[in-house]
Amino acid sequence: MGSLGEVFFVDTTFRDGNASLWAGGLPNSQILPYIEDLDAVGYQSYELVATAFFKKMIREMGEDPWYRIRQAAQLSKRTKLRAIVGRSASSFEFMPASISYLYLERLFANGIQEVRISDSSNTAKYWQQRVSDCKKIGLGTVLNIIYTVSPVHSDAYFERKIKEAHLVGPDRICFKDPGGLLTPERTAALCALFLKHTHLPIEFHTHCNTGLGPLCAMEAIKAGVRIINTAMPPLSNGSSNPSVLNVLENARSLGYTTDLDLSRVGRISEGLLAYAKSKGLTIGAPLEYRESHFTHQVPGGMISNLRHQLSQMNMIDRLDAVLDEIVQVRKDFGYPIMVTPYSQFVGVQATLNVMSGQRYKELSDQTIQYAIGLWGETESQAFDANVKDMIFSSSKAKKLINWTPPELSLGEIREKFGGPSVSDDELILRYLGGNEQFERLNNPPAQPSFGFNRSTNGSTPSLATLKERSLGKAEVLSLVHALSQKGDLGKVSITSSDMNLYLSH
Repeated sequence: MGSLGEVFFVDTTFRDGNASLWAGGLPNSQILPYIEDLDAVGYQSYELVATAFFKKMIREMGEDPWYRIRQAAQLSKRTKLRAIVGRSASSFEFMPASISYLYLERLFANGIQEVRISDSSNTAKYWQQRVSDCKKIGLGTVLNIIYTVSPVHSDAYFERKIKEAHLVGPDRICFKDPGGLLTPERTAALCALFLKHTHLPIEFHTHCNTGLGPLCAMEAIKAGVRIINTAMPPLSNGSSNPSVLNVLENARSLGYTTDLDLSRVGRISEGLLAYAKSKGLTIGAPLEYRESHFTHQVPGGMISNLRHQLSQMNMIDRLDAVLDEIVQVRKDFGYPIMVTPYSQFVGVQATLNVMSGQRYKELSDQTIQYAIGLWGETESQAFDANVKDMIFSSSKAKKLINWTPPELSLGEIREKFGGPSVSDDELILRYLGGNEQFERLNNPPAQPSFGFNRSTNGSTPSLATLKERSLGKAEVLSLVHALSQKGDLGKVSITSSDMNLYLSH
């Protein structure tokens, strides 16, 4: 019996898996040592960063995201590096077009080869702008059509969106299900609909919140989609993406061929699992089906962050109450797609409602902006009229009603963030992370450094230098374990103020 065709894969481990299960907190020391193996697995591309990662790395982790990108680009010889971008460089705030365009330029200059573009409301005019900007710069483009469930998101809606996406002319289209809301039946129907209306390659991206993700991936393949987004254990399943091991095995059982080096997948997974155990982190596992997920529709990445934030506020016991309130707030907002930033807008307002004990007594700036129409006229028109009147009557809304986001030039932005002499890369870091946080990033405490050298005809050229603010014994053991699995590594030296470790094959 001949093959039904080849299935290809895009890896999401260090981006979506990291965001969904570990709130984006995976440091460079637990990413960069695996890049050479990742590059050799056979993926078409792998996702590395999103704008939210820049902020978290700078503000919370003390790490330089440009360093992550440059080192990964240096080590990747065959697999494309991908970043995620939204309507602007920042998904959560209004940003001048000047800095948004510069952000794309610097992604490309530092080694990103393609971007996956989202617009939170699947609005074609915003798709067109981002795709046009990326093409001018030289970035490859993958355009998301985002799935959701609501009274307004019908088959006719998605048929209109695939036609609009095709006319925009990206390199690929991604059918993206960030909330894990697809069922196998809906997957089969909509994938067939998309393939009917475009000849562009289509990727399939879903999450496993209801346990249906792997089944949906199979239905997408059977419908004719040949590129599947997956993650590697332990950063697959749970609220993350399907496991590459599961999807690959099932695809082969159906009669499709695949060409991935699973031994390298295994090495990466073993190292990440050791790190997870040393840190007490969530290990992705298949979830049982939960009908309630279709009600609140909170996406994978947001579940992780919501738990994290509620824990910090000593409110983790109110998680169910917040999820219930999200249902009502989303209805009041006019059923926005629960994807960044709209899912966060809804989630923050729901949390404020629960904390205050009264709906819309406390208002986030984003709720007011959304109701006014600053995030789009379509969004404002869908907003519940009675709730909108309540919001507009507040003193906070009256202050914002005539506000418009300033369109600053790069020169004006430089004056606020470091002065005219700062480099473009530094400007982006200062803008996204803040001047104070950047200064701490620039002057970190004494750090251990890791030097990786591989023997090549007797020489030992440096491949990377990884820096991390502090490293405990468990992390050192995790790193050594990962290094010991790299059969092509010649010499390794690890040094800090109180430790010297030298390994040689």
